[in-house]
Formats: sequence, C-alpha cells, structure tokens
Amino acid sequence: MAHCQNQELEYMVDEYYDTTDFDDSTFADESPRSTDVDDSLDSDFEDDFEVSKSKTDTSAVEARNGKDIQGIPWERLNFTRDKYRETRLKQYKNYENLPRSREDLEKGCKEVGKGHSFYDFQFNTRLVKSTIVHFQLRNLLWSTSKHDVYLMQNYSVMHWSSLLRRGKELLNVAKPLVPTMKYPGSVSQTLSRVQISTLAVRDGLMAAGGFQGELICKYLHHPEVAFSTKISNEENAITNAVDICYSPTGLMRVITANNDQQVRVFDVKNFACTSRYTFPWSVNNTSVSPDGKLLAVLGDSPECLIADGQSGKVVSNLKGHLDYSFASAWHPNGTILATGNQDTTCRLWDIRNTSQSIAVLRGRMGAIRAIKFTSDGRFMAMAEPADFVHIFDTQSDYGACQEIDLFGEIAGISFSPDTEALFIGVADRTYGSLLEFNSKRCHHYLDYVF
Repeated sequence: MAHCQNQELEYMVDEYYDTTDFDDSTFADESPRSTDVDDSLDSDFEDDFEVSKSKTDTSAVEARNGKDIQGIPWERLNFTRDKYRETRLKQYKNYENLPRSREDLEKGCKEVGKGHSFYDFQFNTRLVKSTIVHFQLRNLLWSTSKHDVYLMQNYSVMHWSSLLRRGKELLNVAKPLVPTMKYPGSVSQTLSRVQISTLAVRDGLMAAGGFQGELICKYLHHPEVAFSTKISNEENAITNAVDICYSPTGLMRVITANNDQQVRVFDVKNFACTSRYTFPWSVNNTSVSPDGKLLAVLGDSPECLIADGQSGKVVSNLKGHLDYSFASAWHPNGTILATGNQDTTCRLWDIRNTSQSIAVLRGRMGAIRAIKFTSDGRFMAMAEPADFVHIFDTQSDYGACQEIDLFGEIAGISFSPDTEALFIGVADRTYGSLLEFNSKRCHHYLDYVF
C-alpha cells in the first residue's frame, strides 16, 4: 500500500479529490477543520458531553419533511445537490496503483437493479465525527449492537449510544498507554501518541492497529489497556488491518496484516504471538472464514490468496482483480468470499471452485474499501472511499441493490449484529458525522422519542 508521511495523513485523500469542498465560509456557525493535528485535538471528550439534540443533527422525521440527511443547506448554496453530485462524479479521481483500460474494467460486471430500499435513514449526528489517517484504510467504525458504535475521532476512540444520543471517549491514544496484562516473555510495551489506522471491536474486546506498526487491545469493560506493543519496527510497517476471530477450537484470536508483508496471529488469553506468516507483498487486509479454518489474504497484488488458518499455507489463488485489494468479508455460510479492490469492483468467489469469480459488482466512482455482510447473510454492503455505500440483497443473487448517496469520505461501515441497523462514518471538515439507517423490518418508534 502507499505510504504517507505523518504530516500528510489527515485528509490525504484531498490530493486525489479534484473537486472543491463545501465553502466553509458559507456557514457562519461552522468552522473549517485544520489539516494539522495538534494537542488541542488529542481528546474529543468534553466534560459535559450530555448535550441535548444538536441543531446540526438530523432525524428521520426531519428528513421526511425535506431536511438534507447530512444537514447541508442546499438552499443557501449557489448550486443544487444534483448539480454538485454531477460535478463530483465527473471530477473524482480514483487512486490507482496499476494502470488499466476502461474495457478491462467493465468486462463481466453484473447488471444490477438499483432503486431498492432495504434500510431507511434513521438519524445523523455530528456530535461524533469520524477521522481517517490513511486514505486507503477505512475500517475505523464498528457496531456491537443497534445502540452501540465505536469509531476513531482524531486521537480518541469514541463510543456512541444511538439510544441515548450521547458520545463518550473510550480511549485517548495520544496519552501514554500502559498495558496492564504482562506475562513472562511478553512483548508488551508502553506506547503514546498512536495514530490509529484500523479498528475492530467484537465480544467485549477492542483491537486497534497503528501507523507505526502498533497493536493495542482493550477490554470494553476495563478502563485500562490490556496489551500494547509495536509488532514491527520496520520503517514502513503500518498495521493495515486487524481482525478479531475464533479458531476452529473456539479460542479468541487477534490477527494483524502489516506492510512488512506479514500476518500475525495473537492468542487473546495472554496476547502472545502464536503464528507469523510471510507473503510476497504488503498485506492490506485479512479476514477469517466463519469456521476459523481459512484465511483470506489481500494486499499489493491483483491476486488474492486463501491460506490455511492454522499453517498459513496458501491453498488457493484468486485471479481477476486488476489492482491492489483492501477489503474482504465472508458470507456467514462460509462458502462465499467478497473482495474489494482499487479497480472499483467487488468480486464474489465460491471457495469450492476458485478458478474464477462468480460475480463482479461495480461501484460508482472509486475503490471498494470496506465490505460487510449482515449476520444472517441476507445483505452485503460495500463502501467506496467517498459518497456511496451499496447494499445488495444476496437472496436476489446480488441483483437488487440500494445505493446510499451522501457527501464525504467514508471512514467505515458496520451492520449491527442483529442486522437491524447500518452505521456509516463520514469524515469531512464540516459535515463529518455518524449516519444511522434502520432495516425496513424494524418499527420506527424511535422517530418520535427525541
């Protein structure tokens, strides 16, 4: 993956975004966000965060009455939303590592019926705002229930309660992180001022990777960090992805993917590194099959690998993508793997026959940088770097799609475990926020609670 200098991290994507941001001066009550991270941004926790509903937030009722879901006052601008969308589509420059032809790109893409609606807009808050430290890494938001979301905001890991409409700081990574769990031979060490590049939260554990090869693990119910260390000391050793999963015997593990071409497996019982696998290129993403037996490995190569989860031995080579890959997800049935690539496509693979992908799903304008399935396997969501999240109905053979159209860089997407909610983190100087959508199967009583 591309490596950026620290001072270029925040909003690095601007270099590839050949379109003007919203004019901050248009909004007297909004201030542009600095591209320099300073001490004043270390913490996003306010002593009095119990704020009543912000005037910048948007509810489902307000949206139905005509308010923009992100609170953008189009009526005060000298262009319409449709005109701005048209401009963005024309001027957006998708980042490429490998050149390719338009003909190759469009070959074999599935015809998809758009206009469907599986999830309805529920709420948008700007009390918490996602931030991104590397333009190619977007797994920075996780939902553990339909009411609990975790996201990165500058140097703070934030928790948002969609029920209470309240945020709080879970962890400040600008301050010294002193690990509390230490074992004989442990490589645990104190860290400080970590720039979080990737995040995962599952079953009471949070794991975060850092821009200098760090790994941080914290139990949600405990105030202190359980484990922290630099897993690689190489100059370009970004922790590109972390995954919390289980072995075939039921042991919880944390798996990391790094720019030093290695995948590491940590036993959560004592946070010891139990396995280390080396690959021919920087590893940008890994994901473990539901039964824990297979490991998808993606990185700075058009090829994606399937490895044995215990030995790391490559058992399949998936060929079809045209650029580097940064996202993957397994269908809960364990037979379908989805991979996201900078060639602007998501490919679906049946691991029982990996000679070719079974479908190619195309985005609107950029790389596919995040993919998630609902826990029941009914829907799959894929996110582009900015503006578009696509939700596919798997029961229609991925032929029916809902397109969520927004403005801003997408820091992460996450379905709640009960499938009732979809959360989208938006990173933008002015309109950074957390968007919530609810399944159409859900009742909308919350529209009227607040």
